[in-house]
Amino acid sequence: MKLVKECRNIKLTLAYDGTGYSGFQRQLNTKMTIQEKLEEALGRLTKKEITLHGAGRTDAGVHALGQVVNFRTSASIPVERWPYALRGLLPPEIVVYKAEEVPKEFHARYTAVAKTYIYRIWSARWPSVFHQRYTLFYPGELQEDPIRETLEILKGTHDFRAFAAQGSAVRNTVRTISALVWEEKGDERVLTVRADGFLYHMVRNIVGTLLWVGEGRLTPEQVQAAMVAGQRKDLGPTAPPMGLCLKEVEYPPNHAKG
Repeated sequence: MKLVKECRNIKLTLAYDGTGYSGFQRQLNTKMTIQEKLEEALGRLTKKEITLHGAGRTDAGVHALGQVVNFRTSASIPVERWPYALRGLLPPEIVVYKAEEVPKEFHARYTAVAKTYIYRIWSARWPSVFHQRYTLFYPGELQEDPIRETLEILKGTHDFRAFAAQGSAVRNTVRTISALVWEEKGDERVLTVRADGFLYHMVRNIVGTLLWVGEGRLTPEQVQAAMVAGQRKDLGPTAPPMGLCLKEVEYPPNHAKG
């Protein structure tokens, strides 16, 4: 009788520069997605077709420091060797730096309990050639106090439908933001957002709104009223993708296979 190899569930943590890519998720009209490149590399390594599950579907031009994926395989490659084996098969802008074997029920998206995004803004007088791929160039003065007041309004559990992309089909738009921090680092402004989940374009819409608040085009009170009314049109624009980065995906402490 032929023995069937046990199927393992492998979790990978990776970073990527999303410039030039059409987002994380595989698409029919392009091969320039992170998922496509990673699945191709895994297929070459295992000699089998691999289907990935990603923690977050980052948009075109969005980056990641801590994206997480999982896949099932019967390959016997030691778990600690996966990052090294993939290094020569992936383009240089995609790096897998951690691999773990996890229980069969683990799912990169549905097992996650929190995600953290950062958005970086370059607010100097002139653009920086060393930052332009990863920051939004936004010169001019921003009023910090109204921005920080708005952050306090957004923290906690709310219906964030006013910050979702128009036409989004998601039914439940309630999310909990547990951390929302605005930092000044020289010529750079960094927004860090940690939540139990995010709506499509939610972080970029928050950033666009905060920039309008900082310019005096919106008040914190107007932001609160728009959020209560669920009116996307009364808030700021969607910020461009290059400043956004998926920093970390968190899971229950017992998710690793022991």
